[in-house]
Amino acid sequence: MSNLYNSIKPYVSHHLQVDDLHTLYIEECGNPAGLPLVFLHGGPGAGCAPYHRRYFDPDVYRIILFDQRGCGKSTPHASLERNTSWDLVADIEVIRRHLNIDKWVVFGGSWGSTLGLLYAQTHPASVSGLILRGIFLARDKDVQWFYQQGTSKLFPDYWEKFIEPIPESERGDMVAAYSRQLTGDDEIQQLRAARAWSVWEGMTATLQTDKTVVDSFSNSHTALSVARIECHYFMHHCWLEPNQLINNIDVIRNIPAYIVQGRYDVICPVEQAWELSKAWPEAKLSIIGDAGHAIVESGITNELLDVIKEMSKKLT
Repeated sequence: MSNLYNSIKPYVSHHLQVDDLHTLYIEECGNPAGLPLVFLHGGPGAGCAPYHRRYFDPDVYRIILFDQRGCGKSTPHASLERNTSWDLVADIEVIRRHLNIDKWVVFGGSWGSTLGLLYAQTHPASVSGLILRGIFLARDKDVQWFYQQGTSKLFPDYWEKFIEPIPESERGDMVAAYSRQLTGDDEIQQLRAARAWSVWEGMTATLQTDKTVVDSFSNSHTALSVARIECHYFMHHCWLEPNQLINNIDVIRNIPAYIVQGRYDVICPVEQAWELSKAWPEAKLSIIGDAGHAIVESGITNELLDVIKEMSKKLT
């Protein structure tokens, strides 16, 4: 990630209470008078990291990062209560109004691309541009590919570790089986299941397995929120209608947009970005030939840096 901008610290941070249970951690970096941009992290449940700030020119952008409900520095940690896609969409609008922002660029990767599309389709007047990476359309077949049958055929050795916590009789529906363990009363088993779920994602996120990525997903704090919240969302079909994000694409057709996708993404296969692009030809699609899913892969990083710069020129 040597091409990223220099490390920066927030010039202000907020703990914003969005209801009587959830408080969100928010930070602002870069230029307070710059082009507003909100960063939507993946998962759901992964949280933000300091290196995420470094993708954006701090002289040009007013960079807003926040941890979605239940993850990162937001509280309560790994909570599933009042934690739905629509709660997150509402939270983004609450943050925008709290920060007195008229419109902002929405940047989202993986689950962040799902949330970015859903937010933009719900509040198009609030969005000046979209930058989306590692497209996840959140359809049942997209979840099945990664958690039931698809990626398992490419990584049978890693898959064996993923299914290990689940009794053989329950493996016909891995998401449901994991849900039972991740919401059970046995905290030791819950954490064991959470690590297995999260490490599966970390092991397959990059074209070449990256120890730094795997270690991040192995962290107990991160693993618990990633596994519990992701599984919770997938059990509820992410509270979306079938193919909703593509069916509603007309709402955002005229918003400037870039899509960056790794060709060898085995978590969110390139088919999803391709289908989105066919429905939305106005968005510029870049397929990176030597990359998987993760934002840290050099080809994805370099293309993102380019389109982030292009977006700022287009809007200013």
